[in-house]
Amino acid sequence: MEKVIFIKYGELSTKKDNINFFLKKLKENILFVLDDLDVQVTYDLGRMFIYTKNNFDEVLARLKNVFGIHEINVGVVIDSTDIEEVKKEVIMLLKEKEFKTFKVESKRTNKKLNTTSVELSKNLGAYILKNIANIKVDVHKPDIVVYVEYRLNNTLVYFDAIKGIGGYPVGTLGKGLLMLSGGIDSPVAGYLAMKRGVKIEAIYFESPPHTSIEAKNKVISLAKKLAKYNNELVLHIINFTEIQEEIYKNIPHDYLITIMRRMMYRISAIIASKRNAKILVNGESIGQVASQTLTSMNAIGEVVSMPVIRPLACFDKLDIIDLAKKIDTYETSILPFEDCCTIFVPKHPVINPLKEKCREYEKIIPYEEMIYHAIKNHEVIKIKAKEESNEFKDLL
Repeated sequence: MEKVIFIKYGELSTKKDNINFFLKKLKENILFVLDDLDVQVTYDLGRMFIYTKNNFDEVLARLKNVFGIHEINVGVVIDSTDIEEVKKEVIMLLKEKEFKTFKVESKRTNKKLNTTSVELSKNLGAYILKNIANIKVDVHKPDIVVYVEYRLNNTLVYFDAIKGIGGYPVGTLGKGLLMLSGGIDSPVAGYLAMKRGVKIEAIYFESPPHTSIEAKNKVISLAKKLAKYNNELVLHIINFTEIQEEIYKNIPHDYLITIMRRMMYRISAIIASKRNAKILVNGESIGQVASQTLTSMNAIGEVVSMPVIRPLACFDKLDIIDLAKKIDTYETSILPFEDCCTIFVPKHPVINPLKEKCREYEKIIPYEEMIYHAIKNHEVIKIKAKEESNEFKDLL
């Protein structure tokens, strides 16, 4: 018997003819996050296997942040499909554990076995009861579940399952550019985009001296937290001061946010195109603020031709906060350092801006020249993050 980590695909198993493309990318992403560890990774259409000698805890900790994994298991591979031999091996494994109640769950992908999965479970359960004293079956709340997968050339046995984060492997659906502010919403939006297989880069607009270095560092910290799901993350930092001051001096204040957002969209779309990103991603949620009414979204979005994906568009704010806490961005997001979206907020921003007025107001300022200058001189930070943990000991 050989101890091994293996993963279940979940949604990926529905891809049929395209599944090899997704599995190849999943393997690449796993090897990337484990590149400094001694591991071997193999896969077939049913499972992916990760072999390591001394790094089980660290491998498990890193796998929990890899999209495309439905479930992670630590088990043994029995190089036999003989039912009687499997029974004996299971007893050896169970004698190392403490439990009073159990149940057996069998899966039979080896159709050469002339029996059903239910019959296999009953057969093995009876054998366990016969060979281990003072235990009983409990199908509802057992102390331990014995999982057995009877495959074509071998048999898998395991007892514990770690829930993966699901989704598609990052990079299988192309690249997007995340408009990353220092708030709660945009990191969550980036997380959800990555979960659907989109590899992200991020763009942040700073406005020194109106925004602080602490605000910038906060966004870098958020980017690091997202990088662990994305393998790495490229952060584009745009100096927005000149553009923002020009808008503030020349544009009617009720349209400040609308015009500012239109400029941000223009810059983001140009950066996205240069980086071969196919979409913009942001944390907008319908009706949350003045710039996120449907009319505002429409007026702001007209300045770009590429799709703008809003993963949180229909989310309740409390649901967004729950997700932010889950992915460990919330405490960073609520640090009290203002970004450039909040420093010049007017008392009464327009909630139903007219496109015609936006175009008219924009003629007042030489924004094309300023956008060119901001992009030409923007800062790029490449972030790579890994995380260590010891929370997965003694799974087998």
